[in-house]
Amino acid sequence: MSERLAQILISSFTRILIPGIKVTIPLTLISFVLGCTIALFLAVVQTANIKGLKQFSRFYIWVFRGTPLIVQLFIIFFGLPSVGIVLDAFPSAVIAFALNLGAYNAEIFRSAIQAVPQGQTEAAYMIGLNYPQTMLRVVMPQAFRIAFPPLFNSLIGLTKDTSLASSITVVELFTTAQQIAARTYEPFALYCEAAVIYLMICTVLTWIQNYFEKKLVWNTPAPVKG
Repeated sequence: MSERLAQILISSFTRILIPGIKVTIPLTLISFVLGCTIALFLAVVQTANIKGLKQFSRFYIWVFRGTPLIVQLFIIFFGLPSVGIVLDAFPSAVIAFALNLGAYNAEIFRSAIQAVPQGQTEAAYMIGLNYPQTMLRVVMPQAFRIAFPPLFNSLIGLTKDTSLASSITVVELFTTAQQIAARTYEPFALYCEAAVIYLMICTVLTWIQNYFEKKLVWNTPAPVKG
């Protein structure tokens, strides 16, 4: 490695990392929370078999799982202004990521809820709980433990997908690497450095996932008995 390239990589590391901390991580977390909220709503209306809303949920999931994320980003940021709705780049990215993630995580929540034995629901009704109480106190705690690993995997995947926000001018981790690469004419080294930073963030998330998975195993509640 030449001395010039080494200096570029050393000086650019913090310049790439800081947008990762200030933009990429908040973008990921906000989108994930909103996406999980959407997903939980979609999953509940499906499992509760609420007419109208169930069909809407299936249609929503079909659309957002069947179209590319980058196209959704472009529709929200570049397309909506044509109908009078103008959004800044960051909220546009949050909306697109949340809507997309909601469709995928809805299936995770739905399958987790359906994986809870039917006998648990029946036992809850037998001890006098109504439907909302059964869902909150019996079904959802068990479903969450089932859904936790795939949900956390989707969080890690979203962290990497936020690099697509560079296509709508969000100045996040990857955008900064692109800007430095354009000035220094060292795209290979800079993109590898960006990849290493993404890897560092995802490694930390993996450690957090492993920690909480062990906690969930040891703190699994006893099933409801009628």
